[in-house]
Amino acid sequence: MNDLIAPTALWCATIIEAIGIGTITLFALYALFNAIIRMIRKEDSDSIFQELRQSLGRGILLGLEFLIASDIIYTVAVELTFETIGVLGIVVLIRTFLSLTLEVEMSGKWPWQNNQ
Repeated sequence: MNDLIAPTALWCATIIEAIGIGTITLFALYALFNAIIRMIRKEDSDSIFQELRQSLGRGILLGLEFLIASDIIYTVAVELTFETIGVLGIVVLIRTFLSLTLEVEMSGKWPWQNNQ
């Protein structure tokens, strides 16, 4: 049974990881393309910069969620050892910290604060 689960989980983790990388890449390219178009139109540079940062931040946040899911699948289903669980914990902690700081930077407040 494990001979079937591990390769399937590895395949799924690889696909989800590729989706995460693709998401970040596509959002970055879209945000950059949109900013260039707006610069050509001579729009306000401050609003262009803010929207570029917002779009890029959203893409990174979404991509990080996919990458975390991929790491969890790989660790739990393919290579379950105390060492890989420790590494997974550190990776998830770092990526969660990055997600939290990006969210704070984009919205200007902590996620648990009321929408005021």
